[in-house]
Amino acid sequence: MSGQQPTGYAGQPSPLRHLPPGEPLSGDEGTRSRPTGRHAGRTTTRPAIRTWILLGVALAGFSVAALVIATYLGAALGVQTALFAVLLAALPLGVVIPTFLWLDRFESEPTRYLVLAFLWGALVASVLAAVFNTGAVDVFRSSTDPNAALATTAVFVAPFIEEALKALPVVFAWVLLKGEFDGMTDGMVYAGISAAGFAFTENIQYLGMAYTSGGQAALGATFVSRCVMSPFAHPMFTVLTGIGLGVAATARSRLPRILAPLAGYLLAVVAHALWNVAAITGGSGLLVVYLLVEVPVFLAFVGLIVWARRHEGRLIGRFLRPYADAGWLSPSEVAMLSSMARRREARMWARANTGRAGLAAMRDFQDLASELALLRRRMSHSAADAHALEGERDLLDALVIRRRTFLGLPIT
Repeated sequence: MSGQQPTGYAGQPSPLRHLPPGEPLSGDEGTRSRPTGRHAGRTTTRPAIRTWILLGVALAGFSVAALVIATYLGAALGVQTALFAVLLAALPLGVVIPTFLWLDRFESEPTRYLVLAFLWGALVASVLAAVFNTGAVDVFRSSTDPNAALATTAVFVAPFIEEALKALPVVFAWVLLKGEFDGMTDGMVYAGISAAGFAFTENIQYLGMAYTSGGQAALGATFVSRCVMSPFAHPMFTVLTGIGLGVAATARSRLPRILAPLAGYLLAVVAHALWNVAAITGGSGLLVVYLLVEVPVFLAFVGLIVWARRHEGRLIGRFLRPYADAGWLSPSEVAMLSSMARRREARMWARANTGRAGLAAMRDFQDLASELALLRRRMSHSAADAHALEGERDLLDALVIRRRTFLGLPIT
């Protein structure tokens, strides 16, 4: 297959010559497993029946957890108050969720997995945390000062339990989604989405209880403190564990795979515990901690997200360069694929020149290239196998097809 393409979407024409079948592009060796996929030209390794069974089990578990939460909130708050609290608790999600989706733009995670992560945090993790925390409060009340039981649980028990539960979707992604979990950015995204779900359910309870006990004034104060001043609190904590798991996923040796997740988890627990201490002290103590600790931490968190996205773009460019050297991509295409701004320009070019079909093909081209780069990254970290090389070739063939589509060339 060969042909010339016009310049414009990425600059210079890209030669379309093939490598020998199954031949790696460099001395690096392959990956642990063949990537599962969302695009044509790739095959899935999980049998369909197993997928449906797992999906059914997950939906059943989420349904039970949702029923438990709805029953509890309805009994404790009343239906109208609970629904009003749900509406208010959903408002911060309009900021938190898009933030993590923005971070995930270079190589978007499958929507179904992100939805599962959110449902886990909102339903399963929140229910299990309530059970464990309530049990801890009962134990402390029977063995120590009853008045200190809630504070002791909030500082010394809840952070360990909640951070472990919120991080489980990241662990599942690392262990079960070898072809989708690509490192630190994915760890941050899964952790943030799961924690956003957890915070959503927790905010429903706190907002409803505030309104029930103190009316509109208490509700307003609780909304400001939890939904306006600290909507990213839970995600910021859990993201630390996600970073540790992401580092472990790309580590070459065994020691970082053990220490990085543990360090991330312990940092998340400490940050969570400090926030709870400030909340317990209340008043000026909370304000001081918020201004001197939480605001700088939040700014650092924003900086980390921006850096992580740019870092992923640089990684994509780095691991796509061998394909430019081999003739599958042009250097200008690699530059385009490494920059989100240039990707947007390329999509606009494709839409203007070849319509919706061209736009869809360009989007697929960009997504496939990101997956190819991250596959190449995994290939540099682990042992080669035939599935890795076959998956690499499938992605390359799919790139050629998508390119010809958005250029308006016949597919042969």
